[in-house]
Amino acid sequence: MAVDRRKFLRNGLLAGSSLITSPWVFSTGARAAGEIQVGVLFSLTGGLSIIEKSLHDATMMAIGEINDAGGVKGMKIVAIAEDGASDPKTYNEKASKLVIQDRVPTVFGSYTSASRKAVLPVFEKHNNLYFYPTYYEGFECSKNVVYTGAVPNQQLSNFIPWIIKTLGKKKFFIVGSNYIYPREMAKVSKILIEKNGGEWIADEYLELGHSEWGSMVNKIKGSGCDVVLSNVVGDSVIAFYREYKNQGLTHDKLPICATVTSEIEIAAMGAEYAVGSFTSFPYFQAIDTDRNKAFVERYRTFVKDPKAVTHHALESSYFQVFLWKQAVEKAASITPLAIRDAVKGQEFDAPNGHVKIEPENLHTYLTPRIAQWQTDGQGKIIDAYKEPIMPLPYVAYGETPTNLFCTSKGLDTSKLNKT
Repeated sequence: MAVDRRKFLRNGLLAGSSLITSPWVFSTGARAAGEIQVGVLFSLTGGLSIIEKSLHDATMMAIGEINDAGGVKGMKIVAIAEDGASDPKTYNEKASKLVIQDRVPTVFGSYTSASRKAVLPVFEKHNNLYFYPTYYEGFECSKNVVYTGAVPNQQLSNFIPWIIKTLGKKKFFIVGSNYIYPREMAKVSKILIEKNGGEWIADEYLELGHSEWGSMVNKIKGSGCDVVLSNVVGDSVIAFYREYKNQGLTHDKLPICATVTSEIEIAAMGAEYAVGSFTSFPYFQAIDTDRNKAFVERYRTFVKDPKAVTHHALESSYFQVFLWKQAVEKAASITPLAIRDAVKGQEFDAPNGHVKIEPENLHTYLTPRIAQWQTDGQGKIIDAYKEPIMPLPYVAYGETPTNLFCTSKGLDTSKLNKT
């Protein structure tokens, strides 16, 4: 049944007034003006801004498109944007400001797992809702976060076997930035490498933002590896790939296979440094559908750059706002808990294909893909699943695969070995 604007507002008011034990009190002025305020929290400055500015832009683009189409049941979305400044402490402070001072019912934000971990206590303490658009390492269960990026079974479970069986590469040098995501992805990778008959001969890290890669590349050259698995993040990716070529390494003989390198890093470093290397993501700009082509053009128009590129975390930042809109309309409420309950099972035809929020763990069904980087800076998709697969953030790889589900009540072990 359609919910008219008056009923929608009344439900929001009643829900807000009934939460006596909650810190939630919504701005009367915002409601009276027919607006819904949301937080947008990405790094607009610092080393990670090379990526995160595009996530901010995609979020604002989605908000603008929804508003242009009539808003959320006639209510305009108003974004309160903050700068995480590539710093977890700043992220925590800005999240607290958005939740406690601005009293927004939802925040869209973060790129790194370090920033997500930094804000998580704020959302759990205050029962607020956070939409996180980045592919990540899994192994997290929060009833206050909706995860719209890939988890390891959507990014590594296809990639590692493909590297070994299709490329014929079995000796892995694992390299990453020194924080949560690269280290956790390396743990999963090692299990998959060994399970598929390969071996890892090194697991090395440099600090996030590190720009001097000479020693590390030299170590790779002397290691005896035949493939490099890169979990390097941010502007370090650019320095790494450039040094790789500068020292005479080529991707046809010793390819870099990455879980992070996307169109935006390729554009920043220059396509010639990445030609022949590989990345595994659910989304690439090169997806050949009318929906995606239209999305790319709209994004370029929005940022006023005819050469701007799209990428996985950007695309997730975009479509998650539409999932949120649908949830708000279903809930007929602007309270975080009502939106969270309504987002379960929401589906949307995104630029990458059909997506769906898994009700039991608030992660997203996505389609795994592998691409090889070309001279034009685009990834040629050379392997793809036929349909989206279930997100398994707690999947454990071994002789007896175990699937754990995180639910609104916490980690659920009742479904072990049943899927």
